[in-house]
Amino acid sequence: MKKRVKWSIIGVVGAGLIGWGIYSQLPKPNEELAEADKVMTSGSNRSKKALNINAIVVKPTTLTDEIPIIGSLIPDEEVNLSFETSGKITEINFEEGTTVKKGQLLAKVNDRPLQAQLQRLVAQLKLAEDRVFRQDALLKRDAVSQEAYEQVKTELATLNADIESVEAQIAQTELRAPFDGVIGLRQVSVGAYASPTTIVAKLTKISPLKLEFSVSESYARDIKIGTHLTFTLEGSLETYHAQVYARESSLDINTHTLTVRALYPNPHGIMPGRYASITLRKQEYRNALAIPTEAIVPEMGKDKVFLYRSGKAEPVEITTGIRTEALAQVVQGLAAGDTVIISGTQQLRTGMEVTIDRINN
Repeated sequence: MKKRVKWSIIGVVGAGLIGWGIYSQLPKPNEELAEADKVMTSGSNRSKKALNINAIVVKPTTLTDEIPIIGSLIPDEEVNLSFETSGKITEINFEEGTTVKKGQLLAKVNDRPLQAQLQRLVAQLKLAEDRVFRQDALLKRDAVSQEAYEQVKTELATLNADIESVEAQIAQTELRAPFDGVIGLRQVSVGAYASPTTIVAKLTKISPLKLEFSVSESYARDIKIGTHLTFTLEGSLETYHAQVYARESSLDINTHTLTVRALYPNPHGIMPGRYASITLRKQEYRNALAIPTEAIVPEMGKDKVFLYRSGKAEPVEITTGIRTEALAQVVQGLAAGDTVIISGTQQLRTGMEVTIDRINN
């Protein structure tokens, strides 16, 4: 009896093990594959949804062909002041950084020996003039020869020439402002010995200012005397206006650029030496068709845009003209009233369904 029970138990356990082995070999559902199928199905459903885009209606506008250039503001006049003669500085009559007027005496070197020489010559002048007067009276009465009269006249003329020479030498001891301007920092002191190579200070005329810049040879013909331009300065939101007054006679042989100068009245007292961002207007195009540059899709060396037509994106090849900072002129491929897609252009495909979120008329 016990043996029979024992073998029954063994039989039940064996049958269970065999059943488990068979069950383990049966195919089971792949949960990861099922999840991937769900993702793909979801993605497929999403791809069928319309893409939300922004668009613009093309219409005629005015475009200006502008050239961005970097230039420099330079003084109208600028000079390093120095004496024409040598000597000890006896006067300095200006304050650093102030405005001076043309002809104003700025500094002086010792002229005492010249002043003494001038006084001696001036003292002789009265006597020489009296001699000429007497000789002239005697000549009229034939009491003196013509030669004697000419001699005293020559002596008077020589004396006057000597006086002018000394006065010119005295003028060379004076340093005067050659034009109105702002004088900079002085480099000498009273009592110092100055020579013609000694720089006393720098004088700068800042009104007006000159705006100097260069343009490439392709634009050289567009720059004419009287051309108006605008420029801005770093740190300022104001736009300044200048006018071309001169241009170089030839292109630079190394850079193939033309140097141009414009005048700015400088009522605001801008300091020279600053860089200027110049906008030069080359030509104005009226009734031009223009679209935002981000709407253009370059492809195989050509440009195309996508048009919104009956809820779908349709590509159109275009030919562009001038470009500004934000717009591009379209000279072929579009017509006024076309609706051009300006967002999501990299995702667009021919015939893709699209929905307009915003449209600019």
